[in-house]
Amino acid sequence: MAGRIAWGVLGLFLAAFAVFESVKYGLPTTAAALGFFVLADLARLAGVRAPGVLYQAVHRVWIPLVILVGYTFGPIVWPPLFTAGLGWLTRIALDRTLGRGITPRSGR
Repeated sequence: MAGRIAWGVLGLFLAAFAVFESVKYGLPTTAAALGFFVLADLARLAGVRAPGVLYQAVHRVWIPLVILVGYTFGPIVWPPLFTAGLGWLTRIALDRTLGRGITPRSGR
């Protein structure tokens, strides 16, 4: 239960941060955040199912986290990349809050 609450708080923070960045930088950042927020749904509609490699990639926290950290400390200056990572991580946090996706206990 505490884990779900923590994921929920993180999800709210990430969503607020994505909105802030979208307002600051405009339509391309908003499109990137929304596009990567629905990435898991698009993958599911394309027929990607558990436990496949693509399913695993879409639901792993470390991939969007690497994007966010790499953007923060790297030489790339393209805000849509950052908001894409925010949107993706927000979706993962939402799924974990609701008990869906890959969870540490189930390993799926």
